[in-house]
Order: sequence, then structure tokens, then C-alpha cells
Amino acid sequence: MSMVSEFKAFAMRGNVVDMAVGIVMGGAFGKIVSSFVSDVLMPPIGIILGGVDFSDLAVTLKAAADGAAPVLLKYGLFIQTVVDFLIIAFAIFLVVKAMNTVKKKDEEAPATPPAPSKEEVLLTEIRDALRSSN
Repeated sequence: MSMVSEFKAFAMRGNVVDMAVGIVMGGAFGKIVSSFVSDVLMPPIGIILGGVDFSDLAVTLKAAADGAAPVLLKYGLFIQTVVDFLIIAFAIFLVVKAMNTVKKKDEEAPATPPAPSKEEVLLTEIRDALRSSN
């Protein structure tokens, strides 16, 4: 078996294709969540917090010299990324919680029993007729 045919067999297995679809969908969903956080959640949170932005916080390790940019330890960007992560994680938690609630309601709703077949209806009528004749 040649290497090309082995690769083709590997790439066309169902779980590899499913994983690829999941990665593409996850990337698209990531863009949706990022937009939701930055465009919908962060503006009101920024108003509540008074426009606090941690991304400007930094410690200068080496000052600018001879036209070279200063060397900065930008711990504020790290703090801002952690805050963004926590907000995104909480938003995803709320979405998953809502989905689980809807799914649980669907599972709790009792399924209507199937209608009896023609044979069952006929047998029931025969039984009832025999009981009434005795």
C-alpha cells in the first residue's frame, strides 16, 4: 500500500472528517463569541467599571535609547486577556446552561403513546363483545 493511499484512507475516515468540521465550526463560533463579548457585553461593563482598561499597564524594563523602542513588560495586556477570558467563559456557560435547560424540558415532556394498531383495536372490540355476551 503506497503512502498516498494510506494518507487517503486516513483522511477519509469518518472521525477525521468530523473533527475537521468541528474545528471549522469552532473557529466560526469563536468569532461569534468574540464579537458578542467585545461588541455587546464589554460596552455596558466598561460603563459600569468606569472605562477601566488594563491594557495600558506596563513596567519599563529598558528605556528607549538611540531610536530603539523601550522594552516593556506589558502585564496589563495579560490582565485584560484574563478578564476577557472570564467574560467569554461566563457567556458560554450561560449559553450551555440555556441549551441544557431546553434539552431537559424536551426530555421531561412525556412522549404520547402510539395509537393502537388496527389489530389491537379489533381484538379489544372482540374482547368487549365476549364480555357483554356472558
